[in-house]
Amino acid sequence: MDVKQVFDGAAARYDALRRQLIPCFDGFYGAAVDLLPFGEGRPVRILDVGAGTGLLAEQVLARFPAAEVTLLDFSDEMLDRARARFGGRTAQVTFRTGDYLRDPLGGPWDAIVSALSIHHLADGDKRALYARAAAALAPGGILVNADNVLAEDPAVAARDRALWVRAIRASGLAEADLEAALERTRVDVLAPLGIQLGWLRALGLVEVDCAYKWHHFAVFSGRRPVTDG
Repeated sequence: MDVKQVFDGAAARYDALRRQLIPCFDGFYGAAVDLLPFGEGRPVRILDVGAGTGLLAEQVLARFPAAEVTLLDFSDEMLDRARARFGGRTAQVTFRTGDYLRDPLGGPWDAIVSALSIHHLADGDKRALYARAAAALAPGGILVNADNVLAEDPAVAARDRALWVRAIRASGLAEADLEAALERTRVDVLAPLGIQLGWLRALGLVEVDCAYKWHHFAVFSGRRPVTDG
């Protein structure tokens, strides 16, 4: 199953189902935005990798209205939805179709953010992306990943999935939509949270921590030191 095909096909209904498929929606996305250490009027530059329909970017701009945000994604269908979301805000929002593992990330960025994208990568590619992101940050810049992670104990991983499914069913989501969401998880390559935090530390990032966790949904971050070395 190809990740791009999966999300191209899901683009049309993606946003409509988010709150039901992410039962912790407000806490999850809110924690990601809360980690950005900027004054609301500061004209920061932010890159959203795997930006999809712009859901996270919209919340970032709501908090930091002077920010300039670039949305990078490999799905034109998803980015078309993002363009519709942001309408005429072309002075602040840039859209780039590309592969964040291979195409230039640009920079330096005050923040690089991502939501529910990196967990589709093989572990070696996750590490490679984290390294690329760390190098593209401005001194003092922050990397924030809001993503799905794997419990190290298989029994806990199974419990996390079962409780997630139970919460979705309690929301009243149609069974066909739940089944489609579960089918999309076949392209997931989850990695343990602790291992990913270790990867960030190994890159020299500081203040590495997990700020939020609900079952297999986690928000974690690290900052590039103001002075490298």
